[in-house]
Amino acid sequence: MATKSGAAPYRSSDGLSTRQVATSDEIQLQIDPMHGDLDDEIMGLRKQVRLLRNVAQEIETEAKFQNDFMNQLQMILIKAQAGVKNNVRRLNKSIVQSGSNHILHVVLFALFCLFLVVLWSKITRR
Repeated sequence: MATKSGAAPYRSSDGLSTRQVATSDEIQLQIDPMHGDLDDEIMGLRKQVRLLRNVAQEIETEAKFQNDFMNQLQMILIKAQAGVKNNVRRLNKSIVQSGSNHILHVVLFALFCLFLVVLWSKITRR
């Protein structure tokens, strides 16, 4: 097997190498001390994980806030619908009552007109 720059077989370019062990289930990794940038990469990854965790927590907080806000709006809407329904009932009752009052006024006006016609006819006969 050909290797790069005379390195040992199974050696990666990032400073990691593997050694064969007696059992095939085990692999030993040896980190080359010349490649200290792995520590920097690990620290960078940890920072990114920390940032992602913070973003996830902020998203969760915002989602809870939005959910509570939606629940409050839904309760307000339910109360408003109940108020509108009650006001529609009252309005219907007042329309029915004013409608019957209107009919009463029409009947009284008709009786008054009839009374005037009868009175005028009696006055003109004399």
